[in-house]
Amino acid sequence: MEAHRLTHRQRLEKCMVGETLDSTPIALWRHFPVNDQSPENLAAAIIDFQFRYDFDLVKVTPASSYCIRDWGVTDEWRGNSEGTRDYTRRVISTPDDWLKLPVLDPYKGALKDQLTCLKLICEGVGANVPVLQTIFNPLSQAKNLVGGLKLLVHLRKYPDAVLEGLKTIAQSTQRFIEAACSIAIGGFFYAVQHGSFQLLSKDEYIKFGRAFDYELLGFAADKWLNMLHLHGEDIMFELFTDYPVQVINWHDRETYPTLQEAQKIYSGVVCGGLQRTHTMELGSPEQVRAEALDAIQATNNHRFILGTGCVMPITTPSANIFAAIQSCQQ
Repeated sequence: MEAHRLTHRQRLEKCMVGETLDSTPIALWRHFPVNDQSPENLAAAIIDFQFRYDFDLVKVTPASSYCIRDWGVTDEWRGNSEGTRDYTRRVISTPDDWLKLPVLDPYKGALKDQLTCLKLICEGVGANVPVLQTIFNPLSQAKNLVGGLKLLVHLRKYPDAVLEGLKTIAQSTQRFIEAACSIAIGGFFYAVQHGSFQLLSKDEYIKFGRAFDYELLGFAADKWLNMLHLHGEDIMFELFTDYPVQVINWHDRETYPTLQEAQKIYSGVVCGGLQRTHTMELGSPEQVRAEALDAIQATNNHRFILGTGCVMPITTPSANIFAAIQSCQQ
C-alpha cells in the first residue's frame, strides 16, 4: 500500500518547521511572454504549467511592467530567452519627475488586471497549492521607471527627489499588497534587484531600500509563505537574513553564499540548488539530477526547497524539468 502523500501545502508547512517530509519540495517558474498581456491568458498559461508539472507552489510571473504601467511606461516582447519584455518608454527623465508620480489605485488599470489574474489562478489550482504573487520592491520599480544606470545616477545626484518617488511607489505597492491579501494566496514573492555590491553600497541600500522593504513586508505579515528573492551576484545576503519572510531564494550556484553557507546564517527555508541556464536549459537530465541531489545532500534535505536562482528560460526542456521533479521523490 502506497504511503500517504502530503498535499503541497502540508509539505511546505512541514518544511518550514524542519519536519521530515515524504519528498523534497520543489518550485520552478518561468515567464509567459505574450500571454502576460492578458490576465485571462496569463492565468491559463500558469495553471496549465502547474497542471503539467505539479510543483509545490505557484509563483505568479507577470511582466515586470504590471506594477508601473499605469504610470505610463510601455514595453514589448522582443524574444528574450527569459521571457522578459524590453521597455520602450520610461516616464522619469528629470529629478522633478520623481515628484510628479501619483499614488496608483489597485482596482484600476494594469493592477486591477493582475488581481483578476491572481483570482483566476487561485481558483484554478485549488486551495492545496500555495500561490505567490510577485512584488517588485520600490527600487526595482524605480529602475524600470527611469532606466537601470540612470537610477544609480539619480539616487546619488538627487537623493531627496528619488526618496520622494520611492515613497509614492511604496504607497502604491502597499495598496496593491492589501488588495491582493484579500485573495486566498499563500504569500508574496518579494523581488529585490539592488541588494548587490555591484550596484550599491550597503549604506546606499539601507537608505534607499531596506526601510521600504520592511514596511511593505509588514503589510504581508498575515500570509504564511512569503519568499524573498535576491537577484544578481555579489549580494548582501547578511543584510536580509532578518527580513520577515519564511523563504529566501537567490542565485546560489552563481554567487555567495552557497546553500550550506546560507543555512549557517539564516534560520528560515532556503530555495535554490539548480543552475537555470547551464544545467536546466542547456544540460542533460542526468546533469539536472546530479545537481539536484547535490543540493539535497548539502542541505540535509532540511528547510529546503529545490528551485532555480531566478526564472527558468522559456526554452528549458521538459525532460530536464521532469528530471528535477523525479530527484525530489527519491
